[in-house]
Amino acid sequence: MKLQCDVEVVNRMLPTFGMKSRGKGARAVLSIGKHLDKTSQRNNIYMMICTAKDRAGSKYKLKDNIEKFFTWFVAEGKATVRLKEPAVDICLSKADANSLKNFLSAARLADRGSDAGSLPLSTLTPVRARDVEQPKKKLSIVSRKDYPLTSNFPYSLEQLQVSYCKLSRVDMRMLSLKALRKLDLSNNHIKKLPATIGDLSCLSELILHNNQLEAFSEALCLSTLQRTLQLLDLSQNRLQSLPAHFCLLKELVNLKLDDNELVRLPFHIGRLSKLRFLSAAHNQLAVLPSDFRKLSLENLDLFGNPFNPFNHTMKIAIPLPLQEMASRAVANLRLPYGPHLIPAHLCRDLEVAKTCDCGRVCINFYIETAVSMNLHQVSHTVVLVDDMGGTDAPVHQHFCSLFCYSKFLDNSLQRGIR
Repeated sequence: MKLQCDVEVVNRMLPTFGMKSRGKGARAVLSIGKHLDKTSQRNNIYMMICTAKDRAGSKYKLKDNIEKFFTWFVAEGKATVRLKEPAVDICLSKADANSLKNFLSAARLADRGSDAGSLPLSTLTPVRARDVEQPKKKLSIVSRKDYPLTSNFPYSLEQLQVSYCKLSRVDMRMLSLKALRKLDLSNNHIKKLPATIGDLSCLSELILHNNQLEAFSEALCLSTLQRTLQLLDLSQNRLQSLPAHFCLLKELVNLKLDDNELVRLPFHIGRLSKLRFLSAAHNQLAVLPSDFRKLSLENLDLFGNPFNPFNHTMKIAIPLPLQEMASRAVANLRLPYGPHLIPAHLCRDLEVAKTCDCGRVCINFYIETAVSMNLHQVSHTVVLVDDMGGTDAPVHQHFCSLFCYSKFLDNSLQRGIR
């Protein structure tokens, strides 16, 4: 039985002499195994602790020698074993919770004098230097020749960069790095993202700049990334659109979409209430979604898009179809709905309902036009939209009826006369 963790051995007699422990653990490998007791000339069960400074290890007898286990924080990978002789507390931390529980169970059985055959014993031998190194937090690989083919990535990594390695897919070994906070896979040849990236429950930065992505998986938008992802760089790829549920990534602060083939931004982009930096330069955006008005940005870059202020669509019927009237009623009255109540395609329609100038909702029948908006209304700093020095861009505006549309035209005409 072996355990890798941080260990501090605290002598309980130190306070008697007015001394304190240093309060800092060292990386160690703990083993439980048999060792020949020189006084009794019998094999007894010992715990051995090996560190970088003491790779040969210090041994502590276990049978009838454990005074108490402190396991209040074992789920966090922390515990303390108090020995009778010598009078020390062995403080364990930064351990895998399940491995720690198994190790403590074995130590408890050894203390009770259980038969050695029932214990998962290890050979008490000195450890290799790499086994007691401090866990590696950061790793950067920027050359294909440095890419590990036979060994795993250090389990403790929090930041991983793998660039210029000509990767065509995401290495599944990366997806087992549960402590990972930043993953940089820029400048590769990745075409598709596995949905299991969403299982990286600590991931706050995902950098995929300059790859060959043609889609961003909807499964990622429905994963734990909703709660953790703050920076997403999808620039220089081949994206034409983003999924309908993209705006569930509500923790996003920085979103980079430059140099793609995007023809539209997410319909509900205004739901990204924490977004402060947005760049979508050099795409194929003709008009911005109406929800764009709800953003509150610090920096915005939409340079190099073929904005078209003359975008106009009229999809209206008199009288309105019954399905449209019923769908509007559900949205306007905020009635609960779901695929267990109504057909799934109606749910999808309701998820992209448009809001009229009057405040009411329209679904599939509406009048759509584009209204010029100064981008300083949504961002403190705006990169010029074109070479002419403009900072205006067309934004969709919807109307639920001819009455609302004619009222809008009258108001626009009056403002023009003034």
